[in-house]
Amino acid sequence: MPAKKGAATAKTGTAKKTVVARKRSPPKKAVAAKKTATTRPVVKKAPQSMPYEQGKWAHVFVRAAGERRYWLIKSEPDVFSIDDLFAAPTRTTGWDSVRNSTARNFMRDAMKSGDLVFYYHSNAEPSAVVGTCEVVREGYPDPTALDPAHEYFDPASNPDTPTWFMVDVRVLSKFARPVSLAEIKSTSALSEMALVKMGRLSVVPVTPAEWETVVKMGARSA
Repeated sequence: MPAKKGAATAKTGTAKKTVVARKRSPPKKAVAAKKTATTRPVVKKAPQSMPYEQGKWAHVFVRAAGERRYWLIKSEPDVFSIDDLFAAPTRTTGWDSVRNSTARNFMRDAMKSGDLVFYYHSNAEPSAVVGTCEVVREGYPDPTALDPAHEYFDPASNPDTPTWFMVDVRVLSKFARPVSLAEIKSTSALSEMALVKMGRLSVVPVTPAEWETVVKMGARSA
């Protein structure tokens, strides 16, 4: 699968480079003790699924049996547009190359098959919600993180304890007209939308009421 969504997340601020902090030199006694200690390999632990009972998005990770949830995903139209997704085999793609832990958690732990998703064109004129998709495969390890030739290769990733995850989505519909970010921001019913409050994220939750509002807006003639 070619790099596409990762390029979008980089420009929207979701792709983050690893910064190695400088460590202060330990005291000489500590150094001496370290030399006499048995050297043990460092084992990277898999990212944990935190107890989501607390925090801003706690409600997103808990659902009743059979409950459907709603989401929004972003891609730049000149990288991978909704039309490109319509042209893809079975109109389906893997949402790879996301390198933000919050967006990763949404995909890994919260998105379920059958959930509905807005397709959003970012860094566009205008940036806008342009259609809908459906989650058709739940979170699984993102292979681009393990590919040295990939733009979003993560050298700290381990195939036995994967850090980055993705989902598969299938496009369902294209709006009669795009629903722009400016229009969303000016609509009182959408003032608390995660797209507005957490604009840097490439994957964000959408409430049922927000979903219905945006769908109606996208169905109206300009």
